[in-house]
Amino acid sequence: MSDYAIAVDPKDPQQFIKIDLPQQTPGDFDLLVEIKAIAMNPVDTKVHAGLKQNGLQEPRILGWDASGVVIATGAKVEGFSAGDEVWYAGDITRAGSNATRQLIDSRIVSHKPKSLDWAASAAIPLTALTAWEGLFEHLKIQNAGSDKTLLIIGGAGGVGSLAIPLAALRSKVRIIATASRPESAKWCLDRGADLTVDYRDLKQNLLKHNIKQVDYIFCLNDTDGHWPAISEVIAPFGHICSIVENKQPLAQPLVRSKGVAFHWELMFTRSMYQTPDMAEQGQILQRVAKMLDEGQLKGTLSKTLHGLSVESITEAHKLQLEGHMTGKIAIVL
Repeated sequence: MSDYAIAVDPKDPQQFIKIDLPQQTPGDFDLLVEIKAIAMNPVDTKVHAGLKQNGLQEPRILGWDASGVVIATGAKVEGFSAGDEVWYAGDITRAGSNATRQLIDSRIVSHKPKSLDWAASAAIPLTALTAWEGLFEHLKIQNAGSDKTLLIIGGAGGVGSLAIPLAALRSKVRIIATASRPESAKWCLDRGADLTVDYRDLKQNLLKHNIKQVDYIFCLNDTDGHWPAISEVIAPFGHICSIVENKQPLAQPLVRSKGVAFHWELMFTRSMYQTPDMAEQGQILQRVAKMLDEGQLKGTLSKTLHGLSVESITEAHKLQLEGHMTGKIAIVL
């Protein structure tokens, strides 16, 4: 059977189409991977929405989470051989993972966890990297004492589901997660949150627990909508990190008066700009794989679809857009 991908249709960007893949030859640092499973993230639907609005000239393959087997390696690749089982989150500037085979830079890849199957493995890389970079590279909560508090806005989503246990494992901070439904609150508590609060009327819901301010905020959804509450509850000299772009100007007077530091986290920055520390992403994934294999972390897969097709990609996008998922959606090829 020839290799194929599911891509956005340039004639009708609202739709997906099946396309044949040409023969692929690895560049110097590339791996050619036979994909076994992929996963869905908010970035998939956001990029698709942009294509629907702006159009495109040729089919665009989306998808930024995968697990699979190395078929071939480039001349400068180190640490990987044909037959290795790998996982990765991809590069937004290259063709995505909604395909049977993909070329991927080996520096942002690692060997997949031995304890997880293809689907459970595919569900983790992008969210693990986002959580790790946000918590430990931007907020630096690993340096904070037990008297400090971290608020995670969107605790039950893909990133939150890993940010909570990673924060619990690698820091001493008290972890508060927002959750609006009983099942999502339980999900957060099961993963290590010390407390959950409803994000609606956040300030008052924190005050119910005698929490007037928090030292760190990791915003994982709707930066615009949460910004007024974030500005109120962040402590003087606190740190805010968001992964969601704003659509309107964010009012600065209150956070400026508090001397607050603001950080943007974008998991694609290293690969997009080919930064000197680009290989750190592969190393982070290797650390996360070890934590999973040792039972320190739990997988975040909550729904699995089967078969790479127009129908399965369309269904995964629909589920992601509904906004009620706890954990992640994966598709097993």
